[in-house]
Formats: sequence, structure tokens, C-alpha cells
Amino acid sequence: MNLNVTGHHLEVTPAIRDYVTDKLGRVTRHFDHVIDVNVILSVEKLAQKAEVNVHVSGKDIFVKSEDADMYAAIDSLVDKLDRQILKHKEMNSTPHRGASAKHQAIE
Repeated sequence: MNLNVTGHHLEVTPAIRDYVTDKLGRVTRHFDHVIDVNVILSVEKLAQKAEVNVHVSGKDIFVKSEDADMYAAIDSLVDKLDRQILKHKEMNSTPHRGASAKHQAIE
């Protein structure tokens, strides 16, 4: 997994980078086919924004979160991303309705 953390109007400190890396480890526990992760952290007046673009096999998943605190924004972002990853994983692992009906008709 390639991880790229950038900051807009914000210096990405080693503490923030480690926090993001630690939190994104939860996503790779659920789904290990993650190819590339781009995280953008930005500050606009009173809003702390965190955005992530995750490239998995067959799809790109984009999630963004906004909060008054950067760490809270990152936590919210990872929660949303985790739900999206699990949804993508379930959609790819379950067979389609038409395929199962076709197999039942043959038997």
C-alpha cells in the first residue's frame, strides 16, 4: 500500500503522519487489496478538513470529513472510509442475484 499524506495550509508533522498511518491500518485489516492511498489535510479558517482517495482493485473510493479539530476530522474520515470499504468488499464477495437464480434453474 502506497500512502501519500499532504497538507494544504498545514505542515504535516510526524505526529499527524503517524496518527493517519495508524488509523488507516484499520482499513487494511478489513480489506488487504488496497493499492494506493492519498490523504489531503487542509485548514480553512475554522474548519479542519481531511480527504482521502483510496484506489482499490476495480474502484476508487473518495471520502471527506470536516471538524473543528484535525484529529477528530481524521477519526471521522476513517470511520466513513471503513464503512465504504466494507460495503465494497461485501458487494464484490456476494454473487449477483441473477447468477444464483441461473444456477438454481440448471439444477
